[in-house]
Amino acid sequence: MTYQDTVNWMFSQLPMYQNQGKSAYKVDLSNTILLAKHLDNPENKFKSIHVAGTNGKGSTSHMLASVLQEAGYKVGLYTSPHLKDYRERVKINGKEISKQFVIQFVKRNKSFFEENALSFFEMTVGLAFEYFAKQKVDVAIIEVGLGGRLDSTNIITPEVSVITNIGLDHTQFLGNTLESIAKEKAGIIKSNIPVVIGETQIETKEVFNKIARNNNAKIIFADNAETKKYESDLKGNYQDKNIKTVVQTINEIQLKGFNVSKQSIKDGLLKVVNNTGLLGRWQILNENPKVICDTAHNREGLKIVMDQLQNEEYNNLHIIFGVVNDKDLDLIIDLLPINAIYYLCKPNISRGLNIKKLEDYFKSNNLIFKAYNSVNEAYKNAKLSADIKDLIYIGGSTFVVAEII
Repeated sequence: MTYQDTVNWMFSQLPMYQNQGKSAYKVDLSNTILLAKHLDNPENKFKSIHVAGTNGKGSTSHMLASVLQEAGYKVGLYTSPHLKDYRERVKINGKEISKQFVIQFVKRNKSFFEENALSFFEMTVGLAFEYFAKQKVDVAIIEVGLGGRLDSTNIITPEVSVITNIGLDHTQFLGNTLESIAKEKAGIIKSNIPVVIGETQIETKEVFNKIARNNNAKIIFADNAETKKYESDLKGNYQDKNIKTVVQTINEIQLKGFNVSKQSIKDGLLKVVNNTGLLGRWQILNENPKVICDTAHNREGLKIVMDQLQNEEYNNLHIIFGVVNDKDLDLIIDLLPINAIYYLCKPNISRGLNIKKLEDYFKSNNLIFKAYNSVNEAYKNAKLSADIKDLIYIGGSTFVVAEII
């Protein structure tokens, strides 16, 4: 099989959350444990930092990787989903896994995958862990895919666990209260392993404290800690919280013998995009008119981004907007500016929300909109309509942003 054949097979063979949603969610780790054993337990052959959270876990993971690269370490980075190419999910020092490694991994293990009905996500975690073990990384930053307790990544014993924050997202899997979601994400807290919590929230603080106590795990709330102020090349206002989380995580990993200078922290935070290739976080794609895209897609993330939009200077605001079909629009509709012109579209995945349903919803909420058959058509028309002093924003879903950048 070619690289494209291999990736297509992985995408289509078994449920994949990115495309299918709830049907791809597994209820235990038995398959992952089975696969790890088959691969000779690669997760035990490298050090790691485990990062969970509703928002900010992607940015935090990339920042951590960048800082540790600046400190001279060989750093693995596992994240999801990808925006353009599957290989974005698995990198070492910012360089994507080779096509050949992906092809050979699937070729070697294909019959095992089929016999045991492994999911797309389980296969990908196995691939990443084997790659990091074989390449002998000094440390790997492992981003949780969904939740924590039952996520396929949760077979590692990291140096530090990180939970950025808790919001109402993926409630069909994780529960519909902040407390229940916190319990799921706190499933990555391990015995005697320190955990850094990015944001102190009244509803979740005691959940984390209790689980940390039960595991004899040191707990640090990053937003309450004294931290030197650092700048980053990631410019979203929400990055301030992520920066504090990163600094506290680096403090903890230094206690485990890693050597990271203040200069490495400073340089790493300023070179995240260059060092890791991160895309889609308050990313400015054009000036005159200014075009900004951001992958924020739940209430907590969108609130910060929409507030930041209001701080921009522009004559008219054009918003290219699409969502997935399990998105509860009632949770986010009040955040969307009423003075904007919306260009509605369906992201090109089976989970994309039907454009007619999105139109009906926007009509019932008295928003000004036009509807288009594709993300690119929406973007093209927004550019045609916008004056040089206007602002175009692209968002609502990771998958809308993925089609533009």
